[in-house]
Amino acid sequence: MTFSVDQIKYDAQGLVPAIVQDAVSKEVLMLAYMNSESLQRTIQTGDTWFWSRSRNELWNKGATSGHTQKVKTLRYDCDADTLLVLVEQVGPACHNGTYTCFTASIPVEGSAEETATAVTGGDRFAILAELEAVIASRDAERPEGAYTTYLFEKGVDKILKKVGEETAEVIIAAKNKDNEELRYEASDLIFHLMVLLRNNKLPLDDIMKELANRHVKK
Repeated sequence: MTFSVDQIKYDAQGLVPAIVQDAVSKEVLMLAYMNSESLQRTIQTGDTWFWSRSRNELWNKGATSGHTQKVKTLRYDCDADTLLVLVEQVGPACHNGTYTCFTASIPVEGSAEETATAVTGGDRFAILAELEAVIASRDAERPEGAYTTYLFEKGVDKILKKVGEETAEVIIAAKNKDNEELRYEASDLIFHLMVLLRNNKLPLDDIMKELANRHVKK
């Protein structure tokens, strides 16, 4: 079925909210608005175009800053009144220089940030998603003095060297039957492997899907 921008339900001002999400880390980056023209340009160019309510004009994200967004997936919700734009983000998404615009937190009673609980079951793996988001943030913002910034700036050869070194450390720890050291070195290996995945724009979700597919085949 052929899509038309007229299928979207725009508000009284002719606008529709567009939630922008990092296609790799799944971090929500920003909320902007599109009209039918900016949506059409987004579809035709593969780059995000929005409508500025303050300037009353079209704007191409990253045209001035260089912090562009290459669209990987464009979706609309069941009511056709909200867009979800999954992008490959170059640099920070926020005009304040942060990876995401959503950096301030509001304390909520009983939330994860307010309550210290034991990590059990599937929650154990939530840290991987959090780590992926932090690594994506370091990649976008490149804070001075951060070790992850150093790795990204040195490039893939340095990252691969660290993956190799940590793999060797894991082997040695396992050979020595030192589980405390093995735990430490395995954590280092996972971290550097996730930096490599971010550098190559490969989502952790794709790794999980591959593992799930292999499990089904067995």
